[in-house]
Amino acid sequence: MYWMAWGFQPYKWKYSAPFKIFPRQGNCRWRLYCFQSICSVVISTHFEVHENALPELVEAEEVERADAVSTAVRWVNETITEELRGIEPSNQAGVDQVLRIFFENKVQEDKERKELEKSLEDSTVPVPSPLTQPPPPPLPPDKKKGQKQGRRDTFTEKPILPPEPDEHVLCGSMAIGAVSLAVAKTGAMLDGNPLYLNIALLKHHQEQPAKLTLPLLMVSLVSCGKASPGKLNLMKELICIPHPGLTAKQGVEMLLEIQKHITKTIEMPPPPKTETKRGHNGGKRGQQQIIGKMSHLGCLTINYDTIEQPLLLIQGICANLGLELGRNLHLAINCAAHELMDYSKGKYEVMMGTYKNAAEMVDLYVDLINKFPSIIALIDPFRKEDSEPWDSIYDALGARCYLIAGTASKSISKLLEDGNIGVLKYSGLIIKHTNQTTMSDLVEITNLMDSKKHIAVFGSTEGESSDDSLVDLAVGLGVRFIKLGGLSRGERVTKYNRLLTIEEELVQNGTLGFTEEHTFFYLNEEAEKAAVAGELPEPLELIFPTEVLEESTRT
Repeated sequence: MYWMAWGFQPYKWKYSAPFKIFPRQGNCRWRLYCFQSICSVVISTHFEVHENALPELVEAEEVERADAVSTAVRWVNETITEELRGIEPSNQAGVDQVLRIFFENKVQEDKERKELEKSLEDSTVPVPSPLTQPPPPPLPPDKKKGQKQGRRDTFTEKPILPPEPDEHVLCGSMAIGAVSLAVAKTGAMLDGNPLYLNIALLKHHQEQPAKLTLPLLMVSLVSCGKASPGKLNLMKELICIPHPGLTAKQGVEMLLEIQKHITKTIEMPPPPKTETKRGHNGGKRGQQQIIGKMSHLGCLTINYDTIEQPLLLIQGICANLGLELGRNLHLAINCAAHELMDYSKGKYEVMMGTYKNAAEMVDLYVDLINKFPSIIALIDPFRKEDSEPWDSIYDALGARCYLIAGTASKSISKLLEDGNIGVLKYSGLIIKHTNQTTMSDLVEITNLMDSKKHIAVFGSTEGESSDDSLVDLAVGLGVRFIKLGGLSRGERVTKYNRLLTIEEELVQNGTLGFTEEHTFFYLNEEAEKAAVAGELPEPLELIFPTEVLEESTRT
């Protein structure tokens, strides 16, 4: 006989709080137990990892993180435990509904508290007397003789929009996502199922799918972003994607070999070169020593000065290994445009001292993909505030490249609240399990993306933990890609190992599905309107990167 919330231990079970929570390195560990531990869950906070950050910023975030964890602990121990008492762990939708209502009430309490604080603050602010009123603004200057209304002497660029304020994250919200995942893991263990199968059942209305396909790997091999020591800022991550026809194991082995050669290249001293008056990039003598260090992303941070250098590095290594870019593997770039904007100049600093406006950025991306057609995805090529550049780059590249919004996207909760994922013109989104995101939310957002022909990328947070549950979530949800960072660092290697284990299980059970080739759904205005109306657009022209590569070779 099983009872009592999610633990469902025998009736002789002596009551104690179902959850024990252990804060650890900014993450929150949740252990569900009765006589013995049933499962543990680690959920990462939403805080980004800031390299070379000021000590004051780091200290402030640590205080905020500790407050978020302690609030989450209090929510679980004081309220959530009681509200979920008696609900079976197999009823994931019911659990998530209780959690959603609880969170909405907390949001309302927070809103009322802030309104009260603001009203008290306003009542204490003295009203300025008429004598201290500011002077009226000056009158506009007279028009020059012959100047027409609305015309300017010189063309000025459209001013950039300031950054939108960060979405408010309610302190303690990680309790919702953690408890939802804990219930899912508990239900799976009590049913004798792997977590990915229970998530697949949740997505498919409790009907077990005949086949499950593994998400394609997006593996970070090189980082040349804003924090790198070289001049290049544009490539926060240069990502490799093994061909869909390869197994996950074959893909990992291939990328490990490439990573090994990258390390050898970095360790190799530069070849002796005849010194000239001006070096390769005009002003340096000889060739620069390449140095690299392991980043928190699990890949090497390298000091490169031009956009082509890291791409040529991978291209050369693949040629030496007998691999063909565009056939055996493809590339993606995490541009992290929000980190590149210089607001004083209103332009993106793609390389140190090299600034480009939005139109020039579109041209840069088009030229880059024309030159390297094996690039099939750009992540965050623009900020979320730059809707017009997103339209422009989608029109230019949407038929042969995935344009993915990561940081440029809203949170899952906000997207579901608005009911619209098409605010910007993109091909897909990076979704993450963090804060108040429940298992039901993940199912709902992926269903919405599937209906709009958007691809889903399941990503890990930057301050990642060693919990490998997100791999099960990605497999169960049937997302197209999984982005776990590089092949180094224990917290990331654990997840790759979990993916390989799931692949072996599916092969043994005969339930591993076939992964389709890369296809691109370019949606014109009519198709976009149909998608917004909820109608499934017919795929337009299916374009394969290998065909683009062959066509560019012929031309």
